[in-house]
Amino acid sequence: MSETPSHDASRIKRALLEAGFEVFRTRGEEIVLAERPRENLIMDSGVRLRVGEPLEVRVVFRAQKADFPNEDEPRLFDRVRNLALPVLTDGFAEVATSITRVADPGDSERTLDTFYEITYAKSAPALSDALAELKLALDLEKRAVGS
Repeated sequence: MSETPSHDASRIKRALLEAGFEVFRTRGEEIVLAERPRENLIMDSGVRLRVGEPLEVRVVFRAQKADFPNEDEPRLFDRVRNLALPVLTDGFAEVATSITRVADPGDSERTLDTFYEITYAKSAPALSDALAELKLALDLEKRAVGS
């Protein structure tokens, strides 16, 4: 009898925790890993593991408009693609782009920033392969910064 997808996600989440990863949240069949820039702060790392056959490691790279206020959308996405060059040599492929508006929590009409994001993905035939890729992905710089 094969495992149901949610049961499989629970098993993989336990394996990630046992391997020393921190989980930020689970959304359906996607497990979002956390990073901890300070002991008392936990954040979305931009690194995910999608449960399925095969497993899929995903990394989200981004540029924030506030960091490059005078640049247009194509240039911002170019910055993200340049930042992601190391994963291309490791077999990742671009799978999605998105533009996310960050609204002011006190005034939903006011935009605090806009994120220009590109998601890259790579299949992992086994959990051990996925764990190695996740470790590498966590060490990458995933946000373009101004010079």
